[in-house]
Amino acid sequence: MLKRLLATTLLGAAVLSASAHAADYTLKFGHLANKDNIWNKAAEHFKKEVEENSNGRIDVQIFPNDQLGGEMEVINSIQLGTADMTITGESLQNWAPLAALMAVPYAFKSEEQLEQAVDGDIGKKITDQIEQRTGLVPIAWFERGPRELTSNRPIKTPDDLDGLRLRVPNVPLFVKTWQALGAKPTPMAFGEVFTSLQQNTIDGQENPLSLIESASFNEVQQYVNMTNHVRSWIYVVIGKRKLESMPEDLQQVVLEAGRDMQSYEATLFKKDQARLKSALEEKGMTFVDSDEAAFAEKARPAVEKALNDEQLELYKAIQNL
Repeated sequence: MLKRLLATTLLGAAVLSASAHAADYTLKFGHLANKDNIWNKAAEHFKKEVEENSNGRIDVQIFPNDQLGGEMEVINSIQLGTADMTITGESLQNWAPLAALMAVPYAFKSEEQLEQAVDGDIGKKITDQIEQRTGLVPIAWFERGPRELTSNRPIKTPDDLDGLRLRVPNVPLFVKTWQALGAKPTPMAFGEVFTSLQQNTIDGQENPLSLIESASFNEVQQYVNMTNHVRSWIYVVIGKRKLESMPEDLQQVVLEAGRDMQSYEATLFKKDQARLKSALEEKGMTFVDSDEAAFAEKARPAVEKALNDEQLELYKAIQNL
């Protein structure tokens, strides 16, 4: 009887102790990257910072690999209050048209110009519209690797594209841009690209180096043509209602951890970009220095025609940086 009483007392004490240390707030953070991706490593860093600096009052739960659903599903879940955070980009243009500028062909000439835009007035206009129209608050941004063109013949100028059957994502602006450049763009699901290249249904595709590596395109493509045709970024966002439900001191913990996560990811990103080029060269791919200025000049009329007045104004502001 004494042993049973002691066990019951200890169990009750454990329950009370766990209850006393339970987090006041939980952040469900879902995203599309796998657990080894640098975005997930950045999310893990955010979790560590938030939980330590809030003294355990905030619990961050990370769900990589689309565990909470695809990008649009998680955004909808945040708006409904069943999820709290995600990593998202130009998909936000479904609500906030200025978010389209996050992935416009040849909007940016360099990483430095992109950083100047995102951290300046242009970025503020985009984030303000996102917050106002989606109920999401951007707390960090990550640069994405430029999209490059792969093929089995070197592509140095737009003239070299003549007739190239090129897979593109189902994005109207991308289709119109590559048509203007002289290729034959074919919208296609990403999962079909490798087999289509293998069977010569298409001649090339375009993606960042990270996806070129992870999809093993080196097995079916010889050249990486450095067209740098889309320089873009992506935001880490939190639901505005969730953020504002926290006391001011915890809101500051989340925002500061967001800034720290951004710096942490930027360091990982730069190292990874250098590694990717070497890794693809070791796997037999040849890098081609394409005439980026010639591509940009030929693409510009198609890009400008595809943008609405509000987007075009911001696009021109970027060009003037």
